Amino acid sequence: MYTISPLFSCVDVSGCLALIHSPPPHLTVESLAGNSQAVRAQLRLREMILAAELPAGARIAELTLVDKLGVSRTPIRTALMKLEQEGLLESLAHGGYAVRTFTEHDVSDAIELRGTLEGLAARLAAERGCSPDMLSRARECLQSIDLLLAADRLNEEAFSAYVARNEQFHALLQDMAGSSVVRREWERVVGLPFASPSGFVVSQANSPQARDMLIVAQDQHRQVLQAIEQREGARAEAIMREHSRLAQRNLSNAVRSTHDAQLPGVKLIRPSRA
Repeated sequence: MYTISPLFSCVDVSGCLALIHSPPPHLTVESLAGNSQAVRAQLRLREMILAAELPAGARIAELTLVDKLGVSRTPIRTALMKLEQEGLLESLAHGGYAVRTFTEHDVSDAIELRGTLEGLAARLAAERGCSPDMLSRARECLQSIDLLLAADRLNEEAFSAYVARNEQFHALLQDMAGSSVVRREWERVVGLPFASPSGFVVSQANSPQARDMLIVAQDQHRQVLQAIEQREGARAEAIMREHSRLAQRNLSNAVRSTHDAQLPGVKLIRPSRA
């Protein structure tokens, strides 16, 4: 079974996946190494929210958290402020915070926005050109994914490796665009809950069609890299826009599946009405 780990996109010691989104930029290795009370409180509170220990819509009682987490109110307040910045909490009109809920449309819009930015990055990379070294790094990343998908079935270790390589390729695409503006906005979007390139990949893990869907995604990776190399900007952009449609499909499956409802954070999403 896949469970949440303290850092969303990392793999814990048991090989389980946490795939909501990448660690926010303010949670650096240095800050974690400092082991401050505020950081530890932030990590624990995020786990509680995504595991539904703090249910969607619930108001956060600071004093209760002081007792539960064993830290003072000051680091609790800092942690709550950071979690609001991440998008998992919302501030209340009369003070305090509540666990945020998301409509399916909210998450779908975030995925759509990521697809738009990735399409723009691909077009810029194709039109402006990128270095042979950058293209070589992208090819090597895709070759490592090919090796993983060569197996008839992906075990947890292979699936974890796929997630890491998938996110690496999407990040390389931003580097190839050569735009600090696009990269900054992309990082903001993938920092939103559920919006990362691997946000709903975990919903494929136990599906009979899992490997087939990953192969489709990998083919799109190959196609966009080819379009960039051949300087076909419009084609590269269209492929990455279409690529995000896979995440849209996985979102729809996750919020409607009884099995996928056990995935971290999915209970925060309200399905849209047909």
